Amino acid sequence: MTHVVPEPTADVPTGLCVDDAGCPRCSWCQATPGYRHYHDHEWGFPVADDRRLFEKLCLEGFQSGLSWLTILNKREGFRAAFAHFDAEQVAAFGARDVERLVQDAAIVRHRGKIESTINNARRVLELRREFGSLAHYVWRHEPAAADRPGRITREVARTLSTSPASIALAKDLKKRGWSFVGPTTVYAFMQAMGLVNDHLEGCHARTLALKARAKFVVP
Repeated sequence: MTHVVPEPTADVPTGLCVDDAGCPRCSWCQATPGYRHYHDHEWGFPVADDRRLFEKLCLEGFQSGLSWLTILNKREGFRAAFAHFDAEQVAAFGARDVERLVQDAAIVRHRGKIESTINNARRVLELRREFGSLAHYVWRHEPAAADRPGRITREVARTLSTSPASIALAKDLKKRGWSFVGPTTVYAFMQAMGLVNDHLEGCHARTLALKARAKFVVP
């Protein structure tokens, strides 16, 4: 998701929080230990695994209108419900599966989003036939460094909900028959999967994500 950065507390750099060990993080991850782990080890780190990319696109769609923390807390439920986001298996789901999932309290029981996930799994298979992998298709849309802000401050972060790259990717996905993939949803996906690094300046995870991107081999 696109995170709202809280106001800083006294003696803490703008937009960051510092734990007892002196480790600075983006302030949005303070809510729970699991949220901090997600911030420290997942958000902004580059991903080339098709299953994780498909999962994140789906979960960002489910997140629409809700908080990302709500979805994160249900992530294992989603994985169990949707065959760990194996696109081939989900693409084979039918009407009975939809009815089963609408009754599954471990996920967000939104019929439209459930049907969208099944539809989008079928679209993944089409992309694989055309591009070889979902990862190869997605990473073609990584924005150039010149198109990104020079520094990610709290003020800049507050303006980052879409981008030309996310608008282009969302438009292309919709043209290919995907649903629940608007520019804001797609930008949040790009943030999470490391196509952009929106950790704030001074956040310890920003440096780690930059190092991971430097070693990353684009699919």
